Amino acid sequence: MDLHSDREDLFQEITLQAWKAYGNFRGDAKFSTWLYRVALNTAITFFRKEKKKPETYLSDSLPEQADIIDNREEEQVKAMYAAIGDLSKIDKAIVMLYLEDYSYQEIGEMMGITANNVAVKMSRIKTKLKEETQKQLATN
Repeated sequence: MDLHSDREDLFQEITLQAWKAYGNFRGDAKFSTWLYRVALNTAITFFRKEKKKPETYLSDSLPEQADIIDNREEEQVKAMYAAIGDLSKIDKAIVMLYLEDYSYQEIGEMMGITANNVAVKMSRIKTKLKEETQKQLATN
């Protein structure tokens, strides 16, 4: 699987889900906030499905030093995503919004909590992710 086709598939799925859900848009929040929530939930579902599929790699040459470094970084990224996948829905949403460079104030407005609560949750989430990532790397 390549990253480009995965992005296209995800975009199509988000578009479809937004189209289906548009009739349920009540106007309680800004349209952009509502659409973001639809996209976020669709992306989480999409990546859960992808996570369940086995990955296969074909290689006909021995790894060189650069490949070893790339594999280590790839393992770290996989461990981090696995740790994110184990978070609660709310914590995942907060992390995804944080990774999209939303401020704590904006995240709080979208999630219906205060900016201070977001800051506390992010601090706890970061600690949890660091611990879980290290555990996963130690077991691999």
